[in-house]
Amino acid sequence: MENRILICDDEEGMRRYLGKMLQAWGYQVETFASPTLLVRSIEETDAAGDLLLLDVKMPEMDGIEVLRRVRKARPELTVVMMTGHGTIESAVEAMKIGAYDYLSKPFPQEKLFALVQHCLERERLIEENSSLKKELRERVALTEPIFRSERFGEVYDLALQVADSDSSVLILGESGTGKELIAGTIHYASPRSGQRFLAINCAALSETLLESQLFGHVKGAFTGAAQAQKGLLDEAHEGTLFLDEVGDLSPALQAKLLRVLQLGEFIPVGATRPRQVDVRFVAATNKNLEEEVARGNFREDLYYRLNVIALDLPPLRERPEDIEPLAQHFLQLMIRKARRPPKGITPEALQMMLSYHWPGNVRELENVIERGAILARGEFITARMLPFKPRSESPRSTIDSGETALLNLRDAERLQVIRALRQTEWNKSQAAQLLGVTRKTIDRKIKEYDLTPADLDTES
Repeated sequence: MENRILICDDEEGMRRYLGKMLQAWGYQVETFASPTLLVRSIEETDAAGDLLLLDVKMPEMDGIEVLRRVRKARPELTVVMMTGHGTIESAVEAMKIGAYDYLSKPFPQEKLFALVQHCLERERLIEENSSLKKELRERVALTEPIFRSERFGEVYDLALQVADSDSSVLILGESGTGKELIAGTIHYASPRSGQRFLAINCAALSETLLESQLFGHVKGAFTGAAQAQKGLLDEAHEGTLFLDEVGDLSPALQAKLLRVLQLGEFIPVGATRPRQVDVRFVAATNKNLEEEVARGNFREDLYYRLNVIALDLPPLRERPEDIEPLAQHFLQLMIRKARRPPKGITPEALQMMLSYHWPGNVRELENVIERGAILARGEFITARMLPFKPRSESPRSTIDSGETALLNLRDAERLQVIRALRQTEWNKSQAAQLLGVTRKTIDRKIKEYDLTPADLDTES
């Protein structure tokens, strides 16, 4: 889009001279012979313009008064004063009021060209900065957790407290508890908020691909590396890198990551020279890293480098106060997406949600709301649309006293995995989506509980 320049000068020759010259340089031009017309156009019609060239001495209205009124109506508009001999003092006064610069008549073309380019580049940077600030505000809004519980509030307050530092943070908790959300909160509340926040799931990629994604590679580093590629460490320079499921890193990658944390340098795949980088690390895992260290699966020195500050996110079942506000939040998101979404959730459905144990945590709740919104035929998500039964109808296990008791967490999780697999007819990808976990997690749980398709017919 061409930049538009406004010219206000009572001399017809100067208007014609400036107009032809600026149009030849590729700018759109609108000229005003009268300061009254200019002010009326700006005040009443918000005349579009990226730069105003304004004469100081004009009849009807002094250029200084015009500037005051323009600044009031369009404070973001860049104004350059044009002044003849003997009116330099007026130009200086205009700059005190808010003019960006001034030109003394007569002025050479190259001086005008340089000043116009400089002013328009300044306008572009101001607009870009405003756009980035707006985007940042939107991102911050997206990273603000929804909660009422005191338990989650304590974690959130601690996340804000540690955001000002550059120390590494380790976020612990079950899958689906909101670890990436808290990582984003830390970044956007930190001095690094103007830089990039990048995330990678260490469990979702093979070791070779993960290494290339993290460290980048040079051309010819391996078969298919037709050109050099920057890694996430380079891309996150002066920003934050979130390493999800860091407990799944291979020993070789653990050693390379440790070097980055210790020395702030890394070597891209296939390269020979190290690169310096300034990255803040936030890592997350649902594994017990202390146990992994004891078993020899995770480096002790890397564990202590990552675990400078630890945040332990409680599972959703331990903060039931958050279930309703989260459900309403996810419903509002669905309302924005869908054409005919439900308007609410029935009290019976909410009560069922409160009595459910949520093995998939917040991610599972989001999926349940999305499912309910899709299935809803009326204005509300009802209990019939939820993929689970109320706790009073759930199977019970007996304890020594002969009284009935709730399932323990391990048995409850096993039962949920079976139900998801039964509902999806052993489609593990769909079952993972239903429970709000990864396909890899489903595979691990099937192996952990030694499940087979035959179990779907024997378990209730």
